[in-house]
Amino acid sequence: MSQFFQFEADFVESLRCIPMQVRFKLDTCGVKLKLHQWNQFTQADREALVEMPCQSAAEIQQYHDFLHRMIQERTGETATDLPVEQHPDWEIENAIPDSVVAKVTTENTTLETVQWATLSPLQRFALIKLSRSNHENSNFMPAMREFGLI
Repeated sequence: MSQFFQFEADFVESLRCIPMQVRFKLDTCGVKLKLHQWNQFTQADREALVEMPCQSAAEIQQYHDFLHRMIQERTGETATDLPVEQHPDWEIENAIPDSVVAKVTTENTTLETVQWATLSPLQRFALIKLSRSNHENSNFMPAMREFGLI
């Protein structure tokens, strides 16, 4: 089942940007997908990447292989694999990553470990991605509000 966040509402209908749930799957299967590649996919391709499961070892491998084929077919490029973290920060409930702590501090708000633990892995993933300095951070605070943290 697909889950879109409210802070993504401005692009979800058209899927013109890569939604968090697909970015989550990309990190899970270890494939780098560039925006220019995403933009060459058809709407059906994008929807397939949203809907396709990517949880069990078999599903992760299928998602990885499907994405490799799609990138090759639609762009003529070879997909780039990335290392997959064995214990990514979004799976760790009892420790808030440094990038999130720094962003929360910059925004003059707070986030307690007990709050962090109540979030789903996808929500934690979103906050991690939105807190990184190389990401446009305009959606960090909307995400915090949406997740009931402020």
